[in-house]
Amino acid sequence: MAPATNSSPAPRPCVFFDRDGIVNRSPGPGYVNHLDDFHILPGFADCVRAAAAKGWPAVIVTNQRGISRGITPPDQLAAMHQRLHDELARAGLALLDILICTADDAAHPNRKPNPGMLFDAARRHHLDLARSWIIGDRESDVQTGHNAGLAVTVLVDPAAPATAATYCVPDMPACAALLADKLPPASA
Repeated sequence: MAPATNSSPAPRPCVFFDRDGIVNRSPGPGYVNHLDDFHILPGFADCVRAAAAKGWPAVIVTNQRGISRGITPPDQLAAMHQRLHDELARAGLALLDILICTADDAAHPNRKPNPGMLFDAARRHHLDLARSWIIGDRESDVQTGHNAGLAVTVLVDPAAPATAATYCVPDMPACAALLADKLPPASA
């Protein structure tokens, strides 16, 4: 009789996406408070498609302290994310998860640039953070990736600033092209 083996699959890598400025148009210094203000950026679905083509799931990690400050109604946040799921589904795409930190306290372990949301996603979905990527529009997103031990960080910024990111691209269509070109197969 053969000995029992542990047949759980190996952890898989993931592409983490910030939300405001990556998934949807950034509100600037304020908040996207209502569904009418939630406009999905051209190129985001292409990024999810490029990741999926390589076998990588997509997870959104977003700070939404407007909830704790009473500025963003929770039902509006839920409606925004439902719209996103629906739009991706119409394109034959899906997100693995959307993780939200509503804490206003910068010391909260889940508030980016702290890596708590990425650690939570790794536990929930058996993800390999050491092979994963993060895409964001702020240096704090890059720092989140570094704090979680991710392999690659991508900054989306048309000004191409000095950055600690692995890659800097000007917009989401360029980000989709980067993923299509540089993202290795998840099974590699």
